[in-house]
Amino acid sequence: MMHCGKKNICGVIACILIFATIFISSWKDVQQQNNITRKHFPQATTTSPAYQSCRGEPAQNVITPLKDNRTFIISAYFDNRESKATRVIGIVHHAEVKELYCWFCCQDDRKMYVSKATIDVHSDRFGFPYGAADIICLEPEGCDPTHVSVHQSPHGNIDQLPRFEIKNRKTETFSADFTVCISTMFGNYNNVLQFIQSMEMYKILGVQKVVIYKNNCSHLMEKVLKFYVEEGTVEIIPWPINSHLKVSSKWLFMQDGTHIGYYGQITALNDCIYRNMRRSRFVLLNDADEIILPLKHSDWKTMMSSLQQQHPRAGVFLFENHIFPETVSTHMFNISSWNTVPGVNILQHVHREPDRKKVFNPRKMIIDPRKVIQTSVHSVLRAYADSVYVPMDVALIYHCRVPLQGHLPREALIRDTTLWRYNSSLITNVNKVLYQTVL
Repeated sequence: MMHCGKKNICGVIACILIFATIFISSWKDVQQQNNITRKHFPQATTTSPAYQSCRGEPAQNVITPLKDNRTFIISAYFDNRESKATRVIGIVHHAEVKELYCWFCCQDDRKMYVSKATIDVHSDRFGFPYGAADIICLEPEGCDPTHVSVHQSPHGNIDQLPRFEIKNRKTETFSADFTVCISTMFGNYNNVLQFIQSMEMYKILGVQKVVIYKNNCSHLMEKVLKFYVEEGTVEIIPWPINSHLKVSSKWLFMQDGTHIGYYGQITALNDCIYRNMRRSRFVLLNDADEIILPLKHSDWKTMMSSLQQQHPRAGVFLFENHIFPETVSTHMFNISSWNTVPGVNILQHVHREPDRKKVFNPRKMIIDPRKVIQTSVHSVLRAYADSVYVPMDVALIYHCRVPLQGHLPREALIRDTTLWRYNSSLITNVNKVLYQTVL
């Protein structure tokens, strides 16, 4: 027990104890917040300014290789959800790229500031040596940089480094409720009829924008894409990844010398999320031969409103994939003018394969892009919100493709004509596009 000879001494000591308690408590709060930040930014530190003026050439291409030829930069995005940081979407060799630095241009003093990056290679690499990566750098205090360069060293000549615009710096009003991200279009893609049908179904269900990462397609498909771009529905992101890496058309590494799977699909999907983070309420991640088809609702807007009311903490909604084999057809909707158009007529394929025992149906997603950090193809890897598996009686993915259970007789398939609810509008809209592009 402490005895005080004078009241004022006791008062001073009491004040010191109170101050010390507050200081320790505040220090613990700061440490806890730093630990949360370090969870996603474990190495990010800002160094002193490099006394060079802001120069460097703006990057001209969607995929920009660095001089090490082991790092490829796609785009840079402002991300202040945890710290004031720039998140650069890229592709890196998972073992050989050890250190990168962000060179920030601060407009106020026209000086370069260098920040050491955290290199976060996504876990879903599926054995390939190259994978999608987030290159994350804390931004300098008192600086809102508009551009960033990425380099293997904190020292060098800025004139020789490409500059990338840091997107998402400004808050925007939503220009779309729903944006579909399709990645990647490759293999001289020529499934023209099914593509047009999918596009028109997306519009009927509520899409405003479709973003396509295009590697290559047929001449006829180019005409169709040009129509949708001029209409304002489609945004094309050129995706010449095979000019930089040996790509695989498979998702799993087969020890065949390829560098990255499925034409870099995962990188494209992550870029599409950040590209639309400030301009679309929801982003759909699916392929061109897939349609998230509501069963209880007429469109995506009413469906998502209901799902959000039921799951207010969710930001990721996963829908079961169901195969409607293109080898099994019906005589209905055999429209003669469509027979000359290459591709599948989805209205003639309304038999789906039954679930396979002990086989998990892969899923595709509708997400709130502001709540997602990293995504894979069939699930998100990191997010600030819950994921919800949407029951099949609410919606499913209509996926018309080659069968997975080709041995099944027709009577073993399940007749599902949900798609026909939209047949009148779909036929009218598809005809309009065909007569302006193909026929």
